[in-house]
Amino acid sequence: MDGLLIDSEPFWREAERLVFASVGLQLTDDDCQLTTGLRIDEVVGYWFARHPWTGTPQEVVGERIVRQVIAFVGTRGVALPGAEHALALCERAGLQLALASSSAPALIDAVLERLGLAGRFEAVHSAVHEKRGKPHPDVYLAACAALDVPPAECVAFEDSVNGVRAARAAGMRCIAVPGHGTPDAAVIESIADLVLPSLAALSPEHLVAPA
Repeated sequence: MDGLLIDSEPFWREAERLVFASVGLQLTDDDCQLTTGLRIDEVVGYWFARHPWTGTPQEVVGERIVRQVIAFVGTRGVALPGAEHALALCERAGLQLALASSSAPALIDAVLERLGLAGRFEAVHSAVHEKRGKPHPDVYLAACAALDVPPAECVAFEDSVNGVRAARAAGMRCIAVPGHGTPDAAVIESIADLVLPSLAALSPEHLVAPA
């Protein structure tokens, strides 16, 4: 979802810089990209382990970041190029659709509402309900189970290296659309089954596994 259907990665970086600054941690955009694709509790834990702070519990920091991102989505969120094209193409192909995201359920709901996509997915699943987040496969395995489709018969769409690793670990094919300027583009290209410049470039042939 984040960075694939909606251009929310800048919102995450801005929210993280704002909230972490409130506990004395100054981050850059490059710093924030290190944790792209992780659940917010894992993002907060990552930085607390390296630069511990006092006074504000980690869960409160995470909640503040999520609330700020939801606010940004509500006022500035726009779909990324090709998002509607990709969904419609999959629907025309008769494929079941699931959304498997590291984001909190409240943020998922906010994005689907903002983009007018509520009801387009047979299953919507957040990694916050899993013991492990991406790059572990748990959220993808749960989404496959919700669709009652084996992972080997699914294709995942991802934008981050942690997401691609999660999809591949689940045993799924993975089509990657790396974010512009991502430092992990070379890694993503080496582990994804296919890399596209945007979802607008998706074609029916891409959905079929090579013989």
